[in-house]
Amino acid sequence: MYADYADLIHLLVALAIGAVIGAEREYRSKSAGLRTMIMVSLSSCLFTILSLKIGVENPDRLAANILTGLGFLDAGVIFKDENRISGITTATTIWMTAAIGMAVGAGYLILSLFATLIVLIVLILLIYVQERIEHRHQARTYRIVCPYRQETLDKYEELFKEYGMQVIRNTQRKTEHRITGRWVLIGTADNHRHLTEYLLDDPSIIELSF
Repeated sequence: MYADYADLIHLLVALAIGAVIGAEREYRSKSAGLRTMIMVSLSSCLFTILSLKIGVENPDRLAANILTGLGFLDAGVIFKDENRISGITTATTIWMTAAIGMAVGAGYLILSLFATLIVLIVLILLIYVQERIEHRHQARTYRIVCPYRQETLDKYEELFKEYGMQVIRNTQRKTEHRITGRWVLIGTADNHRHLTEYLLDDPSIIELSF
């Protein structure tokens, strides 16, 4: 059975949508970029077209199988670095691109284009809102290694308060004549910068990471 022109148009639309979303991810140097998003959109569209032509009894199983496959792909783009997790936005974008590809394959072109517009608004425009929020409410992990003295860590606890920081979590570990403190602090970007400048000039700090 030959594909009709509508199916070919759906594939081209899915390709274009994947390319637009992928170009944004590629521009920001994300792990899943242009080619990945195109393939996700195309494959989801094609699976949907084939399921409609073959006549799958339960369409829900098709969506479930596609999402199961995407789960393995998403696992490859999410990374954990100490207390921070990155790649979640890219992973959810893959899911959304697949959903749009399925909608294109099912023939819902207007819905697909509108969903693509919403995705681009979220990825491009809302990042500026996110940056403003992070500028005012930024979380960082500080690790300080100092010679062991009873008052050492208490000193830094007070210092963090002076710089307007909120301590979310802290751990302490003593090894021989050194003590290591790790804090997760929340504050404005300016307060983090001023605190970092002070810590870099502190002669009692042996090691500092932030």
